[in-house]
Amino acid sequence: MLTIIAILVVIGGVVLAHELGHFTFAKLTGMRVEVFSIGFPPKLVSKKIGETEYTISAIPLGGYVKVSGLIDESMDVEIKGEPWEFQSKNTFQKLLFVSGGVLFNILLAVVIFSLLTAVTGIYEPESSTVIDSVVEGFPADSIGLKPGDRIVAVNGVETPDWSTVTEIIHAHPDTVIAISWVRDSLFFEKEVRTVTTRLLKGGDIVTVGIIGISPKMHHRDAGLFLAIKKGFESTFYWIKVTVISLKLLITGKESLRNIGGPIFIAQIAGETAKSGGVSALIGLMAIISVNLALINILPLPALDGGHFVIVVIEGILGHPLSAKTKLRIQQIGLGIIIALTILVFYNDIARLLR
Repeated sequence: MLTIIAILVVIGGVVLAHELGHFTFAKLTGMRVEVFSIGFPPKLVSKKIGETEYTISAIPLGGYVKVSGLIDESMDVEIKGEPWEFQSKNTFQKLLFVSGGVLFNILLAVVIFSLLTAVTGIYEPESSTVIDSVVEGFPADSIGLKPGDRIVAVNGVETPDWSTVTEIIHAHPDTVIAISWVRDSLFFEKEVRTVTTRLLKGGDIVTVGIIGISPKMHHRDAGLFLAIKKGFESTFYWIKVTVISLKLLITGKESLRNIGGPIFIAQIAGETAKSGGVSALIGLMAIISVNLALINILPLPALDGGHFVIVVIEGILGHPLSAKTKLRIQQIGLGIIIALTILVFYNDIARLLR
């Protein structure tokens, strides 16, 4: 039950923010919104208020805002030239509508990270090499390291501060290293093999070694402006991570098998809710919101980025592309999206079986 609630909170919140972005800019620019849907058909609940039908649908893989006169995934080709239609608006207004979902997803991430910082404050690692916690089942746990132990050397190199400990361990992924530590004036030294993980370092995602320890943290309260500053910093960090990850996928340096879909997100959401509580789950929503924003801005047909490119091309040409051309573009885009959907579901199921 907790997992289901977590899924609804994370995916529902991110999708709602995205579609609210499109909806808001449609209204601000005078476009008629015909459908506002969370999820894809078949419809579960539907109510028409004014000119808009508000819908909750059965397939929770996203949502959509249908405005009059826009040839999109619905393949609607009815354009009458009315002033409230998408095609009747100027280039800037069209771009605002198309970009609305992405902008609101980024805004959601900034708001969430800012609020979390304001509530929990800021935690910064102390320079001391005293261990605060040890992750169960990780290499540090296997050699008997415990909270309160002070690391004095790694691979024979003295460690005056925590950054030195981190630097040496990170430099040895999947490698046997020697850890020296002191506990109650007693000296210990043991060898252990590090495990690997991926981290953002110097504008790239690199493989580093870890053993499952964390330092003591210094806590300080965060005022409003500092919380907002940290909100932007955290959002920008995850933008960088997402951009680099997409770059690695596109260039073939990262396997497509690592792409996760709805099942994978559901797993993460459920585990996060159980282990990290509400704040961790809301933080996960912010991260996924950034991911959704940057994936949607890719210049692929049927994504927001594809619509953005078409609007820019029409603005340069000074006239709209033909309905036939747009339909063909959308058909190609849908084909790509369907292929990617099959891929992520295959990856998710394969990951479950493993």
